[in-house]
Amino acid sequence: MAAPDELFCWEGDWGLPSVSTDCLVVLAYAQFAGAPLKLRKICNTWRSPSGSLPALRTNQKETLSRPSDIIIHLRKQKYNADYDLSAKEGADSLAFISLLEEKLMPALIYTFWIEPKNYVDVTRRWYAEHMPFPLNFFMPARMQGRRLEKLRLLRGDESLEAGEELEKELYRDAVECMNLLSQRLGSQKFFFGDSPSSLDAYVFGHLAPILKCKLPNGKLQHHLKSLDNLTNFCTNILLLYFPRDGRETSSQKASQQAEGGDFDNVPNKRRKQLLSALVALGAMLSYALVTGMVSIQHVQQEALEEPPDLEVIESHEGEGDG
Repeated sequence: MAAPDELFCWEGDWGLPSVSTDCLVVLAYAQFAGAPLKLRKICNTWRSPSGSLPALRTNQKETLSRPSDIIIHLRKQKYNADYDLSAKEGADSLAFISLLEEKLMPALIYTFWIEPKNYVDVTRRWYAEHMPFPLNFFMPARMQGRRLEKLRLLRGDESLEAGEELEKELYRDAVECMNLLSQRLGSQKFFFGDSPSSLDAYVFGHLAPILKCKLPNGKLQHHLKSLDNLTNFCTNILLLYFPRDGRETSSQKASQQAEGGDFDNVPNKRRKQLLSALVALGAMLSYALVTGMVSIQHVQQEALEEPPDLEVIESHEGEGDG
């Protein structure tokens, strides 16, 4: 029997199985389709086979990162949550997924990554607390930069900047999208009846973070909570398909400490932490040297009073990611 595919995702919080919309889409679809994946929840993209999350490593050692590509792969493996949809329902599903990407995703990016108070108090803090040292010092800002690039791409404006007018426009589109979704769902349990489909996975992945995360600026959450059927839709999926995650929120840290075993309790714990930090610093310095963020210059002995084998490390400020 072939080994199951491995799915790498961001860890969960706020009562959700993951804090990432893309990861939530894939996790929900896999649950709906009954796909037997080996799940690895991490907070370090360097441990992902693709360098990003989500990432699916198939048993053929192929790596997929886009949710749509992962879902197509699962369908080819006979795990198809859309099997019973008619041609019209399939077309409707594609149309609403496009609507989510065009109208709701930009507002999601703005809400979590661009809106100043939300980003500083919630998003940056979460990733800084969960990422390993020293990645937590620079990766949240780099991730924010990439989200801004994606927002500019989605909006077709390379010079787009945060501001009150942009926020109003994005939130107006998002409210329109949520209203259309609410009308389409109606009183049904799922968008196409009693069984969930890929559209349900996409809607859940986009709405659940808005519903569950406590943000200082919660305009989208206020509107979502006014749409009872969408709120119940997200809550029911969490109860039916992710019943453990609500309980893990309060006891997550305790369980993670328990998983560490006896090794974390021995007197060498500090030594282990120090070695981990030194290894991480070494990796970061190597990365900086390779990308040109830091260069090493050999200085002639005559120019220095130090020993002849001394090397001077100069930091070049203002350089980007390369």
